[in-house]
Amino acid sequence: MIYKKVAIEDLDKLSILFDAYRVFYKKETDIAAAKFFLKERLNLKDSEIFVAEENGLLLGFTQLYPLFSSTRMKKFWLLNDLYVAVEHRGKGISKGLIERAKILVKETNACGMFLETGRDNVIGNKLYPKTGFTLNEVSNYYEWTCK
Repeated sequence: MIYKKVAIEDLDKLSILFDAYRVFYKKETDIAAAKFFLKERLNLKDSEIFVAEENGLLLGFTQLYPLFSSTRMKKFWLLNDLYVAVEHRGKGISKGLIERAKILVKETNACGMFLETGRDNVIGNKLYPKTGFTLNEVSNYYEWTCK
């Protein structure tokens, strides 16, 4: 298994995986839009995407967005997306992708990373503490959505 930063040559394969991720979250399938979105992220360099690859197949990916902590005066990463193809789950790929994300945090001299997941995400809520994340139970999370 290889964990690597995605390359533009991986875009077609990544788009299919990204589309499956979106469908998992109850969005309509749209591979063309997924490809456009990912190509834009890569061209603008406004996210970091890592993939798990084996024998030329992409089995999973994670995408992180940079943020900044004013109080710490450092970069802080948002682990926004983490997905492993259904047929490849249970092989430790998610853990490997998280470990690759940790390397990014260290390489960029960031102060850490955070993520959000649903309370009903049983697998994720078991996985994240095993990979060193701690649940912040004291913060309120608010969202404003433009309609």
